[in-house]
Amino acid sequence: MRTICIINQKGGVGKTTTAINLAAGLSREDKKVLLVDLDPQGNIDTSLKIKAEGDIYDAIIGNQVITQCISNLAENLDVITSKDSLQEAEIFIAEQGDPSVFIKNLFKGVNGYDFLIVDCPPSMGLLSQNALHFCDEAFIPVSTDYLGFNGLKNMIGYIQKTNQRKGNEIKISKIIPTLYDKRNKICKDTLAKIQTEFPQLCSYPIHMNSKLKEAPKYGKSIFGYARSSRGAKDYSKLVEDTLAM
Repeated sequence: MRTICIINQKGGVGKTTTAINLAAGLSREDKKVLLVDLDPQGNIDTSLKIKAEGDIYDAIIGNQVITQCISNLAENLDVITSKDSLQEAEIFIAEQGDPSVFIKNLFKGVNGYDFLIVDCPPSMGLLSQNALHFCDEAFIPVSTDYLGFNGLKNMIGYIQKTNQRKGNEIKISKIIPTLYDKRNKICKDTLAKIQTEFPQLCSYPIHMNSKLKEAPKYGKSIFGYARSSRGAKDYSKLVEDTLAM
């Protein structure tokens, strides 16, 4: 099972959009996928209109077994949601013997999937630290603007330091340029910088696309909402790249 966290300490870069559409796209390629929301904002629940009986918070504090918190969304696609109470879970995790591996231990009984995709919060608190310990790979969405590029370099540095300090082995597998507008000079310049500095990691850019913004309103991935849109084509390429790795 490949475990991938979608992570960036900077908000507004398309983490949840990427997590949802990567997971949905992989499931459509006959891969069994579990999508996990580790963000207290609970945007996966909001975006996909899931009616879950239990969520990741319930599993963390011991109200439910982790497997009981899994909701089926579509063929080959299961989801574990979150809500704002997840913020309180960080306090609970911090009180445990080895807080940085709490989530990793929590998921030991979860198997049978080809991919496990984790949507991380826009911070480097305990939840994100746990994701870095739990997952084998990190995908970093980065907005194609000046601040986005600086945030990318900080994020890469953080992951490298965490690997050295904690003995992690998570690898950065993909850098995903998002919110790309080819008419905008800053977007073009930023994309060129990412491609030049990280040629082996940089994926095809995710263009600005109105359908990507509309899809959550209808509780669908871009493939279910507008499969012929530019957004669907861009995420299809990311799915193809992920499968080819």
